[in-house]
Amino acid sequence: MVPPGVALGRLRGPGARGRVPTRARRGPGALAMVLRRLLALALLAWGRGVAAGAEAVGNASQGFLEFSVGKFRYLELSRASPEEAILRDISSNVTFLIFQIHSQSQNTTVSSSPTFLPSSSATGTDGGLAFILTPEQSTCSWYLQTAAAAPVQCVAIPLSYSETDPIPGGCNLEFDLDIDPNIYVEYDFFETTVKFAPANLGYARGAAPPSCDAGTGRDSRWRLQYDVYQYFLPENDLAEKVLLQHLQRMAEVSQVKASAVKVVTLTADDKTEVSFSSIRGQGVIYNVIVRDPFLNSSAAYIPAHTYACSFEAVDGGCASLGRVSTKVFFTLFALLGLFICFFGHRFWKTELFFIGFIFMGFFFYILVARLTPLKYDVRLILTAVAGSIGGLVLAVVWWRFGVLPLCMLCVGLALGSLVASVVLFTPLGNLQVFRNDGVFWVTFSCVAVLVPAVFVGCQRILNILACGVLGSYSVVLAVDSYSYTSLSHITLNVLRRALSPGFRRAFTSVPLQTTDFIVLAVWGMLAVSGITLQIRRERGRPFFPPHPYKLWKQERERRVTNVLDPSYHIPPLRERLSSRLAQIKELFRKEQPAGERTPLLL
Repeated sequence: MVPPGVALGRLRGPGARGRVPTRARRGPGALAMVLRRLLALALLAWGRGVAAGAEAVGNASQGFLEFSVGKFRYLELSRASPEEAILRDISSNVTFLIFQIHSQSQNTTVSSSPTFLPSSSATGTDGGLAFILTPEQSTCSWYLQTAAAAPVQCVAIPLSYSETDPIPGGCNLEFDLDIDPNIYVEYDFFETTVKFAPANLGYARGAAPPSCDAGTGRDSRWRLQYDVYQYFLPENDLAEKVLLQHLQRMAEVSQVKASAVKVVTLTADDKTEVSFSSIRGQGVIYNVIVRDPFLNSSAAYIPAHTYACSFEAVDGGCASLGRVSTKVFFTLFALLGLFICFFGHRFWKTELFFIGFIFMGFFFYILVARLTPLKYDVRLILTAVAGSIGGLVLAVVWWRFGVLPLCMLCVGLALGSLVASVVLFTPLGNLQVFRNDGVFWVTFSCVAVLVPAVFVGCQRILNILACGVLGSYSVVLAVDSYSYTSLSHITLNVLRRALSPGFRRAFTSVPLQTTDFIVLAVWGMLAVSGITLQIRRERGRPFFPPHPYKLWKQERERRVTNVLDPSYHIPPLRERLSSRLAQIKELFRKEQPAGERTPLLL
């Protein structure tokens, strides 16, 4: 059989093109010859297509996955059949490759050897390997598998770098791999910690790698800088498809810089570890770009994501973030807050109960959480009881002693604490100076005290502002117990700072997306409406109600001395209670029959 390339070349050669028209003019024999040649060409093309199809089926049967540099590929891994991946036609100017694979919640393993040794494998939801190429190497292969029972949907990509680019994780001394470009994420209720291995300088194929500890000069890895980036997924969206799509924006250097927010820049002298505040149920992707400022080159680590919750957990997992106790507590708190927002100044003692509940509940929860191992639901119930006692105590203090400055100090401090929380919720709270607990709490206290000091001459305005702002913010907390909103972290960050000493090193960045702007608009609308309504209604009225205990004493003396007052003839309380009890007993006494009881005599 004639080789296909030779046959095709002959048909397309100059002699063939010259002979076909000449023979076509000679009659039917020449025409038949042309038809036979065309038929042979068609059969040859069909045979090449069948051979190519057989080759593709052969590759699939052998478990090969073909990848291209810089192109994402969706794949499905199962425990029964590990896959072998291959990358062909690698350019000669590429010195190392980074392959990465991502899944939402199930672990996958990528290894450079078919035996999946720990020293040559990376396992996790976001894992990968770095491959240093030899001088003549043009292909690279690796192996993929998962231990999950169900098939795992993944997205993977190989990226290439040149000899001038730094090598992420090239100076790893902490983790198992010799060169580890992975980012390791750990989280708890308070903070999420991102760790990665230091990078090394790039080098040509076949050359010896630069020493990681040779010195600290310009020619060493100590000139490298690390930019840590943070990227938030859409709020309240736990879909796997959404995560895999957004991970594609965090793989390459140019995409990371265009899509994510740079949080901090670390030098080689800093510890390669960054902490963030945990946001349960909110998807976050982290990545690190290592830069060589002298060569103006850079490379990206393998991005890692977290939801700060578990998809496998039944109670308290990602699918059920809001506890029933939390919903009940903050729903009742929001109903009371709405009443205070619109009627707090008129019902002064109810407002004092609300303020006392906030102060006592906040400090009591911190005390119980730090000193006892009680569960969350028990702590919340005890907090509700302690807050109610604190509210009653503040209301009773006002009723008995009528000390208006003391009560207004509590109201002003409550409003000032919320204002201080808002100030530290902004990017100002991420400044390096506030990593010191002393500076943080002194700043917080100064802002909290400044608010009542500013309004010391117009206490009614201060009280109405506190009613509107604090009462409407309770609605924000209630919304967060049902559907996540970042505005709840205004006060949650302060609570975490008081509960966890390590939270001071965490960056408190949160996403501000559509849901947050809607909740912010509702908060502002409620606050403005409540403040406006109370100011208009209280116009022309006394600033604050009179001392209740003095009014009660004056009323009692008036009843004693004024005989013409109908209330003078009201019996004392003890006699009224005795009379009421006697009436109640009469209701249960059996009626006596009327008439004579003895039989008639005949």
